Amino acid sequence: MAPARHLHGQSTADSAANTAKVAEPITWTTQQDHKNMMDQLGIKRLRPGPSGQAGATNSANYDPAKANPYPDWPGALALKNGQKVTTPEQWWKQGRPEIVEEFEREVIGRVPKDVPKVTWTVATQVVDRVLGDIPVIGKQLIGHVDNSACPAIRVDIQMILVIPAKAKGPVPVLMMFGGFGGGGLPRPAGSPAGGSGGGFGGPFADPPSTEQLIAAGWGYATITPGSIQADNGAGLTKGIIGLVNQGQARKPDDWGSLRAWAWGAARGLDYLETDPAVDAKKVGIEGVSRYGKAALVAMAFEPRFAMVLVGSSGEGGAKPHRRNFGEAVENLTGSGEYHWMAGNFLKYGAAEAGFGSKNAGDLPVDAHELIALCAPRLTFISYGIPERGDANWLDQQGSYMATVAAGPVFRLLGAKDLGEKEDYRTVKMPPVNTGLLEGELAWRQHNGGHEDRSNMKYFLAWANKFIKHTPPAATAK
Repeated sequence: MAPARHLHGQSTADSAANTAKVAEPITWTTQQDHKNMMDQLGIKRLRPGPSGQAGATNSANYDPAKANPYPDWPGALALKNGQKVTTPEQWWKQGRPEIVEEFEREVIGRVPKDVPKVTWTVATQVVDRVLGDIPVIGKQLIGHVDNSACPAIRVDIQMILVIPAKAKGPVPVLMMFGGFGGGGLPRPAGSPAGGSGGGFGGPFADPPSTEQLIAAGWGYATITPGSIQADNGAGLTKGIIGLVNQGQARKPDDWGSLRAWAWGAARGLDYLETDPAVDAKKVGIEGVSRYGKAALVAMAFEPRFAMVLVGSSGEGGAKPHRRNFGEAVENLTGSGEYHWMAGNFLKYGAAEAGFGSKNAGDLPVDAHELIALCAPRLTFISYGIPERGDANWLDQQGSYMATVAAGPVFRLLGAKDLGEKEDYRTVKMPPVNTGLLEGELAWRQHNGGHEDRSNMKYFLAWANKFIKHTPPAATAK
């Protein structure tokens, strides 16, 4: 339905009739929404996901010998007609669109064509702030989504932008999904120093990511995922997904929360492109854990992002669905995580009914192809170590395999991959703290926990090389 302001010459009676056609938004529990999607798909029962608790019934597999039941993955350069993509033109015209279609229909869902416009306003602007010991300026921004077609649902995207006060021109900016605390405006000059949005999984040898970015002459933006779409199934009839559906249930190929968060990040980028303090051609996206998944999705589907730092993303991110190691497809199809994905994804966890024994091996695409959709732009896959809290559940080894398997697309498009010579099926991860950072596709497993703060200085040095940005400290040398 068109927003009211686009309707011309409409009588009061017509307007009232149109309003009456909009049903009241559904208020469901997560379980009710989950069952509704199962009913739409004709699924009677789902296979339970493996447990992350050692020794539990149906505990997750951590035996490498049993980790690859589907060793042959879809070829990132293979077309559906059996031909192989051999030129960049063929990739952009045939290969990439085929992969995009499969991800949108079966995995993460489609962004509707009629998503309302977002209007950005500056709620607060501050100039007398410091981060570490560096003067900064900050803005608190609100992106109001036009809800005239469904006034019962309001979506106001929250974002904060912080820039070095003494920058001599537009600066690169890293947009970060701020779902795990931090992300507020920096402290006023002269006030006591405190924590500042450094993520989680410490203790840390490095300053918070926000301080590292500012010290390197970058700006940062923190965007709040929950202000775009709730992180639960009960929220699917609210937020931006609910607003577009006028409070009604999703269809099987509608977008899930990962795609919605990525859409919100792209709308944040719309604002950054209008801010003269931002070098809009050098804006990246970052996230950790579920927001690492969202950052990878944002990079894959929004070509204006120049770079991505994908932190500890696991299943639904850089981890292959086809790997039986730690978290599995069946965890994502259960009621706790299904909202991240398209409804159609539930088919791959179905235990009976019309889908028989459909499983991860039946998915038309996998994580390496999601990484490949980022090519040839700057793509940094980051993990920590299990001993510090970045659990084996995330499958670091499988994620490395997926990053290697994405390499041929980067190479085809004139970018450099990890330089790994082994086949993805047999390749082993490099030792911890060994960065493969020579190309546009990069990997580093740090010795910290479930965070990417420990890799931020490596990300910045790597990105600076490619975007030709000189940090302020280096200028004086």
